[in-house]
Amino acid sequence: MSIDRTRPAQVIVVGNEKGGSGKSTIAVHIAVALLKSGRRVATIDIDARQKTFTSYILNRQAWALLIGRNLEIPSHFCVDETVNFPSTEDRAAGSKAFSETVEELAQTHDFIVIDTAGHDSYLARLAHSMADILVTPLNDSFVDFDVLGTVDPQTFGVTGIGHYAQMVEDTRSQRQLLNNKTIDWIVLRNRLSTLGSRNKRLVGEGLQELARRLNFRCIEGLAERVIFREFYPRGLTTLDDLDVGTLGTRPTMSHITARMEVENLLVAMGLSESSDSDPADQARDAA
Repeated sequence: MSIDRTRPAQVIVVGNEKGGSGKSTIAVHIAVALLKSGRRVATIDIDARQKTFTSYILNRQAWALLIGRNLEIPSHFCVDETVNFPSTEDRAAGSKAFSETVEELAQTHDFIVIDTAGHDSYLARLAHSMADILVTPLNDSFVDFDVLGTVDPQTFGVTGIGHYAQMVEDTRSQRQLLNNKTIDWIVLRNRLSTLGSRNKRLVGEGLQELARRLNFRCIEGLAERVIFREFYPRGLTTLDDLDVGTLGTRPTMSHITARMEVENLLVAMGLSESSDSDPADQARDAA
């Protein structure tokens, strides 16, 4: 597989080999944020079994139709779950088809956001190899930390590189050799506790050590908030208009706080400059 050196679109891959880390939620928020900034966005779901990303966007389409609102929808594609690639030849054909799809979308879009499954697969590796930006959501726990690195059980100091981190390192090296391009790797600490704790401190220290070793940026992601789960059936994001017409209820301070959290996250990732609306005004409306 070769990567087009003149590809005009940026490819953002949301990846982690640990399920339940918030990949699809992050992917949808990135896509909607880019759409709201006037960018042309395509999205690809390669988790052919779960299809959480696909369901999220279909829910968004259905809710927009039901409430008569113009919710931004990306051009979306999902890998066919009926397609299996048991042989080397079939995998080569599948890789070629996927690469051609990405390159074709790149000619008519500014960004392509790809959501991956929570396990290793040849398509996930291929998607990682095409990434300009790799976003890895990680729950703030040593159970999830394991995909990036191993730690000493007594000192909690980093002792090695995890299997997912090694895959990313191999992919980055191949990308550098192929076209002298780098992958900007961002690790998001999701489900952070608002309170200080020993676990929070130790995980943070471990991530900082790995960030120095592996050259990734570590930034705060999303806290554990019920509203993110409530958004899914309607395909909503914190970036949508927070009013009774869209939400079906009056917004609360929890909605406003979550929106500010996402906006700060997008700024830290370099994907947003500012918000079109004033969160303070929304906070007053929610009071």
